[in-house]
This record gives sequence, C-alpha cells and structure tokens, in this order.
Amino acid sequence: MEQIKILMPLPDYDFDPTEASIPWLACQTMGWAVEFSTEHGNIAQADPNKLKGLLRASAAARAAYKKMYENPAYQAPIPYKDINPESYHGLLLPGGDGLRMSQYFESQILQEKVLQLWQKDILIGAICHGMLVLARTIVPQTNHSVLYGYKVTALPRSLDLFAYRADKWLVKHGYIMYPKCVMEEVQQNLEHSEDLIKGPGFLTPFAFIDRNLISARWYLDADVFAQHFTQAMQERIAQETG
Repeated sequence: MEQIKILMPLPDYDFDPTEASIPWLACQTMGWAVEFSTEHGNIAQADPNKLKGLLRASAAARAAYKKMYENPAYQAPIPYKDINPESYHGLLLPGGDGLRMSQYFESQILQEKVLQLWQKDILIGAICHGMLVLARTIVPQTNHSVLYGYKVTALPRSLDLFAYRADKWLVKHGYIMYPKCVMEEVQQNLEHSEDLIKGPGFLTPFAFIDRNLISARWYLDADVFAQHFTQAMQERIAQETG
C-alpha cells in the first residue's frame, strides 16, 4: 500500500500545542507522514501561553511539540490554496483558543479544501475548537454543514464560557469567542440537537467516533483522541490490504 499521508492545517499563531502534537506523535510512531498547511505557507507557532507559565501544557505535550516543530515537514508547510485533496488518507484539525485562531476558523479556502477531503470519505479527526472548521464547511448541494447527519462531541459550553471569562478577568491574553460558543455552533449544524454527545465529566478523557469522523472536546482528550484516530486508520488500512 502507498505511504499513508495525514494533513494537519494550522493557523500561523495560537493553536493548542497539545491538540496538535499528541496526535502528530501518534501518527509518526505508526510510520505515517504528516504534512502541514498554513494560510500562506508560514511556519506555525503554537500559543505561547500554553508553552510556559501557569497555562502551559504537560511535559509530555511540550516534548512532543518540540519534536513536531523540528520535523522537516513542519518547517515546510504548504499554503491552504495548494492543498491537493487526492494526496491524503486522513485529516487532523487541532483547536486553540487564542484570538489569532480566526485565520484558521474563518478561511473560506480552507473550508473548500476540507469539503473536498470530506467528500473523499477519508478519516477525519477534530478536537476542541477544531470542530468549528467542520461546522463551517458547507455542502453546496444541501446548504448543510458536513456535520449534518453525524453524531459528535464538542467543547462543553460551561467550560468554554469559564475559560473566556477567566481570560478576560485574570489572564488577559485574549480568548476567541464568537456569538455562539463552540458547542452551540456545532450543535446548530447537526441534524438533531441530540446528535451532540456530551460524554462523561470533562476531566475523564473522551472521544466519539461516527463513521469517518472522530471528535473530541479539549486538550485533556488528546491522548484518547489520538488513540482512536490511529486505531481507525489501522482498520482502514487492513480493509484495503485485505
């Protein structure tokens, strides 16, 4: 079988290092190639507030981020417009809550590429705010999000609002917040409101699988999210190789 290739689009700044590097490391460990894309081909920089200080990621996540950052593929991202949907077997959409994440959430070019990848029925994983990319990717023939008809999980509204308020009053680095919280925007793009699976308490790692889509709520789900993604990809490989 041909080399397995996974695409990970990122913004130029502020993505969550845990949500990107833990799935990246899991794919690397499997021997799969992970390629990166940013809007104009700039090398992406993780949220600095999650690499140091009180908000910093775990030691394991910071070590994984360092390895990812030093990887040659990471140092040579392709522009969103140059993404070739025919090249990939999987798509990973990390999240992040810094203000500059808007470049990633609001890119129509990226949404067009994600739609093309979705229509190829490749394996897709989205975690935390990364679910906004899918919620905003609209199928022209139906005018529905690609999430319509799927069951997913998403960042709890209470946690989203708490983080926003805590940042506003205490941290003051800037927390991105749209008129609707992540969960609300995701839920309004589902076929049925009950298709939003809340999962266990947010301190219990959780990810949800529905066909070709794996969704997770926030960075503490990153390990189980990565495990589900690699297992699902292995199952696809086994089916194709017979």
